[in-house]
Amino acid sequence: MSDTLGFEHALRKKNNHLWPARATLLAIGLALFSAVSDAEESYPNKVVKLVVPFAPGGATDMLGRVVAERLGAVWKQTVIVDNRGGASGTIGADSVAKSKNDGYTILLGTSSTHAVAPTLRPSLPYNAERDFAPITLVATTPFVLAVHPSIPAKSLAEFVSLAKEKPSQIPYDGTPGTAPHMAMELLSARAGIKLQPIGYRGSAPALMDLAAGQLHAAFSDVPPSLPFIRDGKLRALAVTSPKRLALLPEVPTVAEQGYPGYDGDAWLGLFAPAGTSPEIVRKIAAGLQPALSEASARKKLEEAGFTLIPGTPSEFAARIKNDIPKWRKVITDAGIKIE
Repeated sequence: MSDTLGFEHALRKKNNHLWPARATLLAIGLALFSAVSDAEESYPNKVVKLVVPFAPGGATDMLGRVVAERLGAVWKQTVIVDNRGGASGTIGADSVAKSKNDGYTILLGTSSTHAVAPTLRPSLPYNAERDFAPITLVATTPFVLAVHPSIPAKSLAEFVSLAKEKPSQIPYDGTPGTAPHMAMELLSARAGIKLQPIGYRGSAPALMDLAAGQLHAAFSDVPPSLPFIRDGKLRALAVTSPKRLALLPEVPTVAEQGYPGYDGDAWLGLFAPAGTSPEIVRKIAAGLQPALSEASARKKLEEAGFTLIPGTPSEFAARIKNDIPKWRKVITDAGIKIE
Protein backbone atom coordinates (compact mmCIF):
# COMPACT_ATOMS: atom_id res chain seq x y z
CA MET A 1 0.00 0.00 0.00
CA SER A 2 2.79 2.42 0.94
CA ASP A 3 4.52 1.55 -2.35
CA THR A 4 1.41 2.54 -4.27
CA LEU A 5 1.07 5.85 -2.45
CA GLY A 6 4.71 6.55 -3.05
CA PHE A 7 4.33 5.88 -6.78
CA GLU A 8 1.31 8.25 -7.04
CA HIS A 9 3.21 10.96 -5.16
CA ALA A 10 6.19 10.58 -7.47
CA LEU A 11 4.00 10.71 -10.57
CA ARG A 12 2.19 13.83 -9.32
CA LYS A 13 5.54 15.48 -8.55
CA LYS A 14 6.91 14.53 -11.98
CA ASN A 15 3.93 16.17 -13.77
CA ASN A 16 3.73 19.30 -11.62
CA HIS A 17 5.40 21.39 -14.35
CA LEU A 18 2.51 20.59 -16.72
CA TRP A 19 -0.22 22.08 -14.49
CA PRO A 20 0.39 25.78 -15.36
CA ALA A 21 0.13 25.01 -19.11
CA ARG A 22 -2.99 22.94 -18.60
CA ALA A 23 -4.53 25.67 -16.49
CA THR A 24 -3.73 28.26 -19.17
CA LEU A 25 -5.31 26.13 -21.90
CA LEU A 26 -8.38 25.58 -19.74
CA ALA A 27 -8.69 29.32 -19.12
CA ILE A 28 -8.36 30.08 -22.85
CA GLY A 29 -10.99 27.46 -23.67
CA LEU A 30 -13.39 28.89 -21.09
CA ALA A 31 -12.78 32.42 -22.38
CA LEU A 32 -13.45 31.38 -25.97
CA PHE A 33 -16.60 29.55 -24.95
CA SER A 34 -17.75 32.60 -23.00
CA ALA A 35 -17.00 34.88 -25.99
CA VAL A 36 -18.97 32.65 -28.36
CA SER A 37 -21.88 32.48 -25.90
CA ASP A 38 -21.85 36.27 -25.49
CA ALA A 39 -21.79 36.75 -29.29
CA GLU A 40 -24.76 34.44 -29.72
CA GLU A 41 -26.65 36.08 -26.86
CA SER A 42 -26.10 39.64 -28.12
CA TYR A 43 -26.69 38.89 -31.84
CA PRO A 44 -27.16 41.10 -33.74
CA ASN A 45 -25.16 43.94 -32.18
CA LYS A 46 -23.90 45.50 -35.43
CA VAL A 47 -24.97 45.96 -39.04
CA VAL A 48 -26.15 42.80 -40.82
CA LYS A 49 -25.56 42.52 -44.58
CA LEU A 50 -28.17 40.72 -46.70
CA VAL A 51 -26.73 39.74 -50.08
CA VAL A 52 -29.31 39.71 -52.88
CA PRO A 53 -27.64 37.86 -55.77
CA PHE A 54 -29.52 39.74 -58.49
CA ALA A 55 -29.60 43.29 -59.80
CA PRO A 56 -31.77 45.96 -58.14
CA GLY A 57 -35.34 46.35 -59.32
CA GLY A 58 -36.45 42.75 -59.75
CA ALA A 59 -38.78 40.62 -57.67
CA THR A 60 -35.96 39.06 -55.62
CA ASP A 61 -34.55 42.50 -54.84
CA MET A 62 -37.98 43.71 -53.76
CA LEU A 63 -38.40 40.78 -51.39
CA GLY A 64 -34.88 41.28 -50.04
CA ARG A 65 -35.51 44.94 -49.25
CA VAL A 66 -38.73 44.19 -47.40
CA VAL A 67 -37.00 41.42 -45.43
CA ALA A 68 -34.08 43.73 -44.57
CA GLU A 69 -36.36 46.55 -43.48
CA ARG A 70 -38.62 44.36 -41.36
CA LEU A 71 -35.81 42.34 -39.74
CA GLY A 72 -34.10 45.62 -38.89
CA ALA A 73 -37.28 46.83 -37.21
CA VAL A 74 -37.65 43.61 -35.19
CA TRP A 75 -33.99 43.55 -34.15
CA LYS A 76 -33.65 47.34 -33.77
CA GLN A 77 -30.47 46.98 -35.81
CA THR A 78 -29.58 48.06 -39.35
CA VAL A 79 -29.85 45.42 -42.08
CA ILE A 80 -28.46 46.55 -45.44
CA VAL A 81 -29.03 45.03 -48.88
CA ASP A 82 -25.96 44.27 -51.00
CA ASN A 83 -26.88 43.50 -54.63
CA ARG A 84 -24.35 41.16 -56.26
CA GLY A 85 -25.82 39.98 -59.53
CA GLY A 86 -24.47 37.73 -62.25
CA ALA A 87 -24.50 34.11 -63.45
CA SER A 88 -28.12 33.50 -62.39
CA GLY A 89 -27.35 34.47 -58.81
CA THR A 90 -24.36 32.21 -58.29
CA ILE A 91 -21.80 35.05 -58.00
CA GLY A 92 -23.58 36.57 -55.03
CA ALA A 93 -24.18 33.15 -53.49
CA ASP A 94 -20.48 32.31 -53.74
CA SER A 95 -19.54 35.56 -52.00
CA VAL A 96 -21.63 34.54 -48.98
CA ALA A 97 -20.28 30.98 -48.99
CA LYS A 98 -16.80 32.47 -48.55
CA SER A 99 -17.82 35.04 -45.90
CA LYS A 100 -17.14 34.92 -42.18
CA ASN A 101 -19.63 32.61 -40.49
CA ASP A 102 -20.65 34.97 -37.70
CA GLY A 103 -24.20 35.67 -38.91
CA TYR A 104 -23.48 39.19 -40.12
CA THR A 105 -23.45 38.26 -43.82
CA ILE A 106 -26.46 36.29 -45.02
CA LEU A 107 -27.90 35.42 -48.42
CA LEU A 108 -31.33 35.61 -49.99
CA GLY A 109 -30.85 32.50 -52.11
CA THR A 110 -33.26 31.00 -54.61
CA SER A 111 -34.17 27.68 -56.16
CA SER A 112 -31.93 28.77 -59.06
CA THR A 113 -28.84 29.23 -56.86
CA HIS A 114 -29.32 26.16 -54.68
CA ALA A 115 -31.46 23.58 -56.51
CA VAL A 116 -30.82 24.19 -60.23
CA ALA A 117 -27.24 25.49 -60.36
CA PRO A 118 -25.62 22.39 -58.76
CA THR A 119 -26.54 20.38 -61.88
CA LEU A 120 -26.62 23.08 -64.54
CA ARG A 121 -23.23 24.60 -63.69
CA PRO A 122 -20.59 21.85 -63.30
CA SER A 123 -17.91 24.43 -62.39
CA LEU A 124 -20.03 25.98 -59.64
CA PRO A 125 -17.56 27.53 -57.14
CA TYR A 126 -19.57 26.46 -54.10
CA ASN A 127 -21.33 23.33 -52.87
CA ALA A 128 -24.99 24.21 -52.39
CA GLU A 129 -25.46 21.74 -49.53
CA ARG A 130 -22.10 21.80 -47.73
CA ASP A 131 -21.14 25.49 -47.93
CA PHE A 132 -24.31 26.99 -46.44
CA ALA A 133 -26.43 26.77 -43.33
CA PRO A 134 -30.10 26.96 -44.39
CA ILE A 135 -31.95 29.44 -42.18
CA THR A 136 -35.52 29.52 -43.40
CA LEU A 137 -37.67 29.45 -46.48
CA VAL A 138 -39.10 32.94 -46.95
CA ALA A 139 -41.52 32.72 -49.86
CA THR A 140 -42.50 31.01 -53.06
CA THR A 141 -43.43 32.81 -56.25
CA PRO A 142 -45.59 31.31 -59.00
CA PHE A 143 -45.57 31.84 -62.75
CA VAL A 144 -48.36 32.13 -65.26
CA LEU A 145 -48.21 30.30 -68.58
CA ALA A 146 -49.14 33.03 -71.05
CA VAL A 147 -49.38 32.85 -74.84
CA HIS A 148 -49.73 35.47 -77.53
CA PRO A 149 -53.33 35.76 -78.80
CA SER A 150 -52.19 34.60 -82.24
CA ILE A 151 -51.63 31.14 -80.75
CA PRO A 152 -54.83 29.06 -81.24
CA ALA A 153 -54.80 27.58 -77.73
CA LYS A 154 -57.33 28.56 -75.09
CA SER A 155 -56.41 25.89 -72.54
CA LEU A 156 -53.35 23.96 -71.44
CA ALA A 157 -54.64 20.85 -73.21
CA GLU A 158 -54.93 22.76 -76.49
CA PHE A 159 -51.44 24.21 -76.01
CA VAL A 160 -49.98 20.73 -75.47
CA SER A 161 -51.78 19.42 -78.56
CA LEU A 162 -50.43 22.31 -80.64
CA ALA A 163 -46.90 21.69 -79.37
CA LYS A 164 -47.17 18.03 -80.34
CA GLU A 165 -48.32 19.02 -83.84
CA LYS A 166 -45.40 21.46 -84.17
CA PRO A 167 -42.46 19.99 -82.23
CA SER A 168 -39.67 22.50 -81.49
CA GLN A 169 -41.52 25.21 -83.41
CA ILE A 170 -43.12 27.22 -80.59
CA PRO A 171 -40.60 29.83 -79.35
CA TYR A 172 -40.67 30.56 -75.61
CA ASP A 173 -38.59 32.34 -72.98
CA GLY A 174 -36.00 29.67 -72.19
CA THR A 175 -32.98 31.41 -70.70
CA PRO A 176 -31.00 28.47 -69.24
CA GLY A 177 -31.12 28.14 -65.47
CA THR A 178 -33.89 30.63 -64.79
CA ALA A 179 -36.90 29.55 -62.78
CA PRO A 180 -39.39 30.18 -65.64
CA HIS A 181 -37.25 28.05 -67.94
CA MET A 182 -37.20 25.22 -65.42
CA ALA A 183 -40.98 25.48 -64.98
CA MET A 184 -41.49 25.09 -68.73
CA GLU A 185 -39.05 22.19 -68.97
CA LEU A 186 -40.84 20.44 -66.11
CA LEU A 187 -44.14 20.85 -67.96
CA SER A 188 -42.55 19.70 -71.22
CA ALA A 189 -41.25 16.56 -69.52
CA ARG A 190 -44.64 15.78 -67.99
CA ALA A 191 -46.58 16.51 -71.20
CA GLY A 192 -44.10 14.95 -73.64
CA ILE A 193 -43.63 18.08 -75.76
CA LYS A 194 -40.67 19.94 -77.18
CA LEU A 195 -40.56 23.73 -77.58
CA GLN A 196 -38.00 26.17 -78.96
CA PRO A 197 -36.13 27.98 -76.13
CA ILE A 198 -34.99 31.56 -76.73
CA GLY A 199 -32.52 33.16 -74.32
CA TYR A 200 -32.96 36.65 -72.86
CA ARG A 201 -30.97 38.88 -70.55
CA GLY A 202 -33.97 39.39 -68.30
CA SER A 203 -37.65 38.71 -67.82
CA ALA A 204 -38.76 42.23 -68.82
CA PRO A 205 -37.53 42.08 -72.44
CA ALA A 206 -38.91 38.54 -72.77
CA LEU A 207 -42.33 39.73 -71.62
CA MET A 208 -42.26 42.62 -74.10
CA ASP A 209 -41.39 40.24 -76.95
CA LEU A 210 -44.16 37.90 -75.85
CA ALA A 211 -46.71 40.73 -75.95
CA ALA A 212 -45.39 41.76 -79.37
CA GLY A 213 -45.67 38.23 -80.74
CA GLN A 214 -41.94 37.61 -81.16
CA LEU A 215 -42.32 34.86 -78.56
CA HIS A 216 -45.38 32.63 -78.57
CA ALA A 217 -45.33 31.39 -74.97
CA ALA A 218 -43.64 31.91 -71.63
CA PHE A 219 -43.92 31.21 -67.95
CA SER A 220 -43.85 34.77 -66.62
CA ASP A 221 -43.94 36.48 -63.24
CA VAL A 222 -47.57 37.20 -62.43
CA PRO A 223 -47.65 40.92 -61.46
CA PRO A 224 -45.91 42.31 -64.59
CA SER A 225 -47.98 39.99 -66.80
CA LEU A 226 -51.34 41.08 -65.37
CA PRO A 227 -51.75 44.33 -67.38
CA PHE A 228 -51.09 42.46 -70.65
CA ILE A 229 -53.51 39.69 -69.69
CA ARG A 230 -56.26 42.12 -68.67
CA ASP A 231 -55.78 44.16 -71.87
CA GLY A 232 -56.08 41.04 -74.01
CA LYS A 233 -52.49 41.27 -75.26
CA LEU A 234 -51.71 37.92 -73.62
CA ARG A 235 -53.85 34.87 -72.85
CA ALA A 236 -53.31 33.10 -69.52
CA LEU A 237 -53.57 29.30 -69.70
CA ALA A 238 -52.31 28.06 -66.34
CA VAL A 239 -50.46 28.92 -63.16
CA THR A 240 -47.65 26.89 -61.61
CA SER A 241 -48.82 27.11 -58.00
CA PRO A 242 -50.50 24.19 -56.18
CA LYS A 243 -53.66 26.31 -55.78
CA ARG A 244 -55.27 29.00 -57.89
CA LEU A 245 -54.02 32.53 -57.31
CA ALA A 246 -56.07 35.35 -55.82
CA LEU A 247 -54.63 37.60 -58.55
CA LEU A 248 -55.89 35.25 -61.30
CA PRO A 249 -58.74 33.25 -59.75
CA GLU A 250 -60.19 32.28 -63.14
CA VAL A 251 -56.93 30.68 -64.35
CA PRO A 252 -56.59 26.97 -63.43
CA THR A 253 -53.37 25.44 -62.17
CA VAL A 254 -51.19 23.14 -64.25
CA ALA A 255 -51.91 20.39 -61.71
CA GLU A 256 -55.68 20.54 -62.09
CA GLN A 257 -55.39 20.39 -65.90
CA GLY A 258 -54.08 16.86 -66.01
CA TYR A 259 -50.67 17.04 -64.29
CA PRO A 260 -51.21 16.23 -60.60
CA GLY A 261 -48.32 17.06 -58.32
CA TYR A 262 -46.84 19.59 -60.74
CA ASP A 263 -45.02 22.32 -58.80
CA GLY A 264 -43.03 24.81 -60.87
CA ASP A 265 -42.96 27.64 -58.35
CA ALA A 266 -39.65 29.28 -57.51
CA TRP A 267 -38.65 29.62 -53.87
CA LEU A 268 -36.54 32.14 -51.98
CA GLY A 269 -34.89 31.64 -48.62
CA LEU A 270 -32.21 32.83 -46.25
CA PHE A 271 -28.80 31.18 -45.90
CA ALA A 272 -25.73 31.76 -43.74
CA PRO A 273 -22.21 30.47 -44.41
CA ALA A 274 -21.60 26.91 -43.23
CA GLY A 275 -20.42 26.73 -39.63
CA THR A 276 -22.58 29.60 -38.43
CA SER A 277 -23.72 28.98 -34.87
CA PRO A 278 -27.03 27.04 -34.79
CA GLU A 279 -28.24 29.48 -32.14
CA ILE A 280 -27.68 32.45 -34.48
CA VAL A 281 -29.37 30.56 -37.33
CA ARG A 282 -32.38 29.94 -35.08
CA LYS A 283 -32.43 33.61 -34.03
CA ILE A 284 -32.58 34.79 -37.64
CA ALA A 285 -35.32 32.29 -38.49
CA ALA A 286 -37.30 33.28 -35.40
CA GLY A 287 -36.93 36.98 -36.23
CA LEU A 288 -38.42 36.53 -39.68
CA GLN A 289 -41.76 35.27 -38.35
CA PRO A 290 -42.81 38.56 -36.69
CA ALA A 291 -41.01 40.56 -39.39
CA LEU A 292 -43.23 39.26 -42.18
CA SER A 293 -46.42 39.19 -40.13
CA GLU A 294 -46.58 43.01 -40.23
CA ALA A 295 -49.71 43.84 -42.24
CA SER A 296 -48.38 46.38 -44.75
CA ALA A 297 -45.28 44.31 -45.56
CA ARG A 298 -47.34 41.16 -46.03
CA LYS A 299 -49.84 42.95 -48.26
CA LYS A 300 -47.10 44.47 -50.41
CA LEU A 301 -45.43 41.11 -50.99
CA GLU A 302 -48.66 39.19 -51.59
CA GLU A 303 -49.71 41.78 -54.18
CA ALA A 304 -46.36 41.15 -55.88
CA GLY A 305 -47.24 37.46 -56.17
CA PHE A 306 -45.27 36.06 -53.23
CA THR A 307 -46.65 33.41 -50.91
CA LEU A 308 -44.98 33.90 -47.53
CA ILE A 309 -44.14 30.63 -45.79
CA PRO A 310 -41.24 31.08 -43.33
CA GLY A 311 -40.41 27.97 -41.32
CA THR A 312 -37.59 26.19 -39.49
CA PRO A 313 -34.00 25.58 -40.65
CA SER A 314 -34.61 21.80 -40.79
CA GLU A 315 -37.74 22.20 -42.94
CA PHE A 316 -35.84 24.41 -45.35
CA ALA A 317 -32.88 22.00 -45.53
CA ALA A 318 -35.28 19.15 -46.34
CA ARG A 319 -36.84 21.11 -49.21
CA ILE A 320 -33.43 21.82 -50.76
CA LYS A 321 -32.43 18.18 -50.43
CA ASN A 322 -35.59 17.12 -52.28
CA ASP A 323 -35.40 19.81 -54.97
CA ILE A 324 -31.84 19.12 -56.16
CA PRO A 325 -32.63 15.63 -57.60
CA LYS A 326 -35.96 16.90 -58.93
CA TRP A 327 -34.31 19.55 -61.09
CA ARG A 328 -31.31 17.32 -61.87
CA LYS A 329 -33.65 14.89 -63.63
CA VAL A 330 -35.35 17.69 -65.60
CA ILE A 331 -32.03 19.19 -66.68
CA THR A 332 -30.43 15.86 -67.54
CA ASP A 333 -33.41 14.48 -69.44
CA ALA A 334 -33.77 17.70 -71.45
CA GLY A 335 -30.02 17.91 -72.14
CA ILE A 336 -29.89 21.53 -70.94
CA LYS A 337 -26.42 23.07 -70.90
CA ILE A 338 -24.99 26.52 -70.25
CA GLU A 339 -23.39 27.78 -73.47
